[in-house]
Amino acid sequence: MRKSGPPKGLISYLVLELLDEKPRYGYEILKEIREISGGHWEPSYGSVYPILYKFEDKGWTERIEREDESDRKYFKLTEAGREELEEKRTESGTKAREFADVILGFYHVYVSFATDERFEVESPEGEWQFDETFSAWIVEQIIRHHERDFGDFERIPDTPEEFYDRMGLED
Repeated sequence: MRKSGPPKGLISYLVLELLDEKPRYGYEILKEIREISGGHWEPSYGSVYPILYKFEDKGWTERIEREDESDRKYFKLTEAGREELEEKRTESGTKAREFADVILGFYHVYVSFATDERFEVESPEGEWQFDETFSAWIVEQIIRHHERDFGDFERIPDTPEEFYDRMGLED
C-alpha cells in the first residue's frame, strides 16, 4: 500500500529517460511528463529541478550552454548517468504494484465520494461530478486506452484473491 503520491523514484527515472533521448531543460521535462501522462499529471517545478541539480552533483548530468537559448539551463546525460539509468530501469520494473495501488486507491476514494453517506461532497453544476455516469466514463477511458495499447479488452472474472493466486502474487 502506498502512503501518498506516485511511486518513489518515478520522477527521477522519467528525467533520466528523457535526458537519454536528448539534452533538455526543466520546463521541457515537465511538459514532456505531462504529455506522457495524457495531460493528467505534471510534477511540480519543486520536484524536477532539485532532481536535475542532484544529478549534476552526482555526475549523472552536466549543464550545456546553447548560444541560441543562453537563458535556459540545459542538462545532458553523462556516461555515469546512463549507468544510473540502467539501474533505474531495473528498479522501475518492480513498481507495477505501486502504480496499481495508486490508480485503484484514488478510484476507490472517487467512488466513495459518490456512494458513501459519510461524504457530502457538493459538485457545482457544469463541473465534474462524483456519480455513476462520471465513474463509468473514467472506466470507459481506461478500457479505450487498454484496447489502443494492448488490443481487445477481455473482462477478468477473478476475484482479487483468485487473480493473485493465478499470477503467483502475494496479497
